[in-house]
Amino acid sequence: MTLRIIDITEATQPLSEYAQQADTGPLVVMANGKPIAVVLPIENADTETIALSENPQFLAIIERSRERQKREGGLTSDQVRARLGVRCGKH
Repeated sequence: MTLRIIDITEATQPLSEYAQQADTGPLVVMANGKPIAVVLPIENADTETIALSENPQFLAIIERSRERQKREGGLTSDQVRARLGVRCGKH
């Protein structure tokens, strides 16, 4: 994938055309030398995932969880399964 950069004054195509080209790499739209928007491909995400990734409250919860994990440690997947009495689907 190749990063492409375009100035807002040169971005004259319809958004749909830029979106259709997203699989070739991100397109950063610049104004006065600063990035203001980006069109990029999305894989394995739905609208809820996208919305949460930009939600300050959700991001704060994630950050608190990461901090707690660093301080206190956590459980492995195997430990969680054992506590819940769930068997692993591995053969």
